[in-house]
Amino acid sequence: MAAGWKQLQSGIAGLNLGQSANKFAKGFTSTVQATKEKLGQVSGEDITELPQEYKDLEARVDALRDAHLALLKITKVYHTETYDYPTAIQESISELGTTIGQGITNFAAANLKGTNLPAPAPATPVAHQHKTLPHALGRAATNAATILQSTPGGQDDKLTKAVAHYAGAWEKIAEARVVQDATIQNGFLAPWQQTLSTSINVAMKARQAVRVSRLELDAAKQTLKNAGPTKQEAARIEVENAEDDLVQKTEVAITLMKTVLENPEPLKNLNELAKAQLIFYATAAESLSSVQGELEELSVAAEGEYRKSRDH
Repeated sequence: MAAGWKQLQSGIAGLNLGQSANKFAKGFTSTVQATKEKLGQVSGEDITELPQEYKDLEARVDALRDAHLALLKITKVYHTETYDYPTAIQESISELGTTIGQGITNFAAANLKGTNLPAPAPATPVAHQHKTLPHALGRAATNAATILQSTPGGQDDKLTKAVAHYAGAWEKIAEARVVQDATIQNGFLAPWQQTLSTSINVAMKARQAVRVSRLELDAAKQTLKNAGPTKQEAARIEVENAEDDLVQKTEVAITLMKTVLENPEPLKNLNELAKAQLIFYATAAESLSSVQGELEELSVAAEGEYRKSRDH
């Protein structure tokens, strides 16, 4: 097997290759070298050691990339409004049916004009409703207040007032929730993903170029070691060229990795994420604190009236 690889490499090296063919041959050679290393057919002393600075930067860039992916895995939910909506699936199916029904009605209204068939009046589209938990709570409380108000004396009922106040608080929170999500999408998710797909990705590609160059160098060294007297000079020149190429690509990769690690943008993006969340939760806390005070007053008053009625 090993002799077969040597004969094949020797045959490739002996051909008069053009530029594109030579590139293909180098790619094949580096693949063979990588396979040999993976199978343990190359001793550690025959693998070129990269600078410690380079290896340290590799580890830091890997950590940076993993950190981006870890946060994106969770924060990407801010792209989907319904991430905390309790009945999104059921309502979506219901709304789909309504939309289809409206489409058929409008089609009939437009196309039956001028015929003897009765044309239905065009249907009015249902207003868009945000699908978030705050919106759901606000709508549910509003609906509950409406139900209580519809009964005799319901408008003056303390529970009716309490539920109405509660609904108002969640309407404010719902508005803040929409603003939070939009802010996070623009201020965090978009630039965070951009850093991952551009500067970090460029650094990763530069590292891959270093890996390929290192494999080509080690393959060239093996060729020189096994070359006969007539091919020694050509093999030596190939090693020198490969060494120069590795040095150049390593320097480029080091520069790119340092640039990625020194970039302040991710820290700025994370700050925007925390700030948007803080504003939302502060708004929620302020709204709930205010309404809770009103609910407590109504609760204490209702309890006092109840006890007073029981005493009589």
